[in-house]
Amino acid sequence: MKFSYLHKAFSFALSFLVLFSTLSLTIDKHFCGDVLIDVAIFSESKNCGIDISKAEQTEVVEKSCCKNEIDVIEGPSDLTINSFEDLEFSLQQVLFAYSYSYINLFEGLPSLVIPHSDYLPPTLVEDIHLLDEVYLI
Repeated sequence: MKFSYLHKAFSFALSFLVLFSTLSLTIDKHFCGDVLIDVAIFSESKNCGIDISKAEQTEVVEKSCCKNEIDVIEGPSDLTINSFEDLEFSLQQVLFAYSYSYINLFEGLPSLVIPHSDYLPPTLVEDIHLLDEVYLI
């Protein structure tokens, strides 16, 4: 029982490892000055409340202290699948020898031999149980 739960937990962890190893993320950060205001994953971050479009309408245009940083973490886009022919010759020999020895490790079931299969039972002329009055109860 313990081994089945351990096996399920291990396979669940490996499936998440495969999922997160091929995942791509976009992290959007919004800074006002040197202070981090908002961090968003998969969406745009919220700004700190200073609207740049209103600041451009005024005559005095100051340099905005706000900045956005976008970090892109890309997963592998080209997953290669190697075939048996792509392996080195020595490794091919080792794999072939291992598979051949593993297949021949187990013996097949022997054929079931029935020694009296060619013989017919004797023909009953009379029912012996009734003649001897032997009844199984």
